[in-house]
Amino acid sequence: MVGVSERDRGRRRDGVSRRTFVKAVGASGTAAGLAGCTSQGKPADPNTIKFAADSDAADAQGEINDALHNAGLSEDIHVEVLAGSSNTDVRQSQYQRWLSANLEEPDMLLMDSGWALTFIARRQVLNLSENLPQDLVKKVENDYFQASVQTAKSTSGDLYGVPLFPDFPTMQYRKDLVKEAGYKPDEENWGTESISWKKFSEVTDKVKKQNDMQYGFTFQADIYEGLSCCDFNEFMTSWGGAYFGSHDNLFGPIGKRPVTVAEEPVIKSIKMIRTFIHGSSAPGTLQGYKGGISPTAVLSWSEETSRAPFTNGHAVMHRNWPYSIVINGADDVFGKDLGVMPIPYGVKPDQAKYKGTGGPAAALGGWHVTVNPNSPKRETVFEVIRAMMQPSFKLKLFEVIGWLPPEPELLKSKKAKEVPVIGRYVDELRVAGQNAVPRPVTAVWPQESGKIAQQVHAAYANEASPESAMSTLKSQLTEIENYNK
Repeated sequence: MVGVSERDRGRRRDGVSRRTFVKAVGASGTAAGLAGCTSQGKPADPNTIKFAADSDAADAQGEINDALHNAGLSEDIHVEVLAGSSNTDVRQSQYQRWLSANLEEPDMLLMDSGWALTFIARRQVLNLSENLPQDLVKKVENDYFQASVQTAKSTSGDLYGVPLFPDFPTMQYRKDLVKEAGYKPDEENWGTESISWKKFSEVTDKVKKQNDMQYGFTFQADIYEGLSCCDFNEFMTSWGGAYFGSHDNLFGPIGKRPVTVAEEPVIKSIKMIRTFIHGSSAPGTLQGYKGGISPTAVLSWSEETSRAPFTNGHAVMHRNWPYSIVINGADDVFGKDLGVMPIPYGVKPDQAKYKGTGGPAAALGGWHVTVNPNSPKRETVFEVIRAMMQPSFKLKLFEVIGWLPPEPELLKSKKAKEVPVIGRYVDELRVAGQNAVPRPVTAVWPQESGKIAQQVHAAYANEASPESAMSTLKSQLTEIENYNK
């Protein structure tokens, strides 16, 4: 997730881990800093592996080591977890300094799937296809969520990271109120089959009015990374739209892929959101969709600001990451009255022009384990990775920290379903994972992301028409692509 306010960082409630706020962008606070955590000038213990991660992993270091040993790691090998910044950008910069300086430690680095590719493109992390035992490489390629694996590979197809946990947003809703309004989400399998945006708007409007609720649908549309990587990406993709045509073009080649943001499916997705915010009688909206179900406040909301109204009982529907399911599904909030389903769709995949679009899209989040190529302890690191890839270890992380297992099959397991609160929704999360959409991370994504957020926000806010905003964005992205090809 991205864009969490500093006020809420580090908050714990009913098992809500600080991990849930780790991917915040733009906040100034940090957890225990990584800087200075690497040993210099003294011999390294050959049996201690230093793993740069986050404060949640550091807090659970004892349980992590126990789980590794139970998964087959030799008892004389110990993993020391270094607590990183809660700001993903700060963590990225710290890793860049270490790797550019060719430091031997940390031996392993936990990298955001949103920017791991920048290190892979520069070959600053170890090529696992060439170095990791082949049975492990094949397991990642065959059994893990494919969208996660894509963000851990080079353009030539070599693997450079092992997904440790993915993050997939879903649509949360007040199942109790939806049922009272006459709908049958369980019988109609909303949890795994999702519903169309049209039906979504009708359900939201009806429940909102019946219960005299302040809001219908809350989501995130501030000008920040979360809009370009996630909310807009999902809305656009669910209509069959794309940044660069087929998803085969997500990671390049820069300057040689079509820029498709001005096409009709993208325009329709923007008109839909404008309808939700400004009402169906406003200009540039979609006919046949219920309007006025989202407040103009969404234009300044990120994850936590959009979650609060839902948690407090003032909204029907809420789009967010798994951390918020743990909060909203707690017994003292909604308990089993919390419904979860995949993001709704505008068109089905067989109606979409581009490969990878249409249907219930979910923006991909998550983190990968990568290896410092300068580490003198590679073989020991590989032993740690082997243990990390065992089902028992991944399920223990799910239980202790709330990190989702990176394999669809594990989310089907009895033990996963027994995890308090979030275990009730593993089927919904598995479907979201199977429909995950990575952001198009390349060397130019930081430039492109900012332009996207600005133009999309202008269109959502009715400061520009959908057509003019996307025409401007197409020109901006084309210029960036051509300059850097």
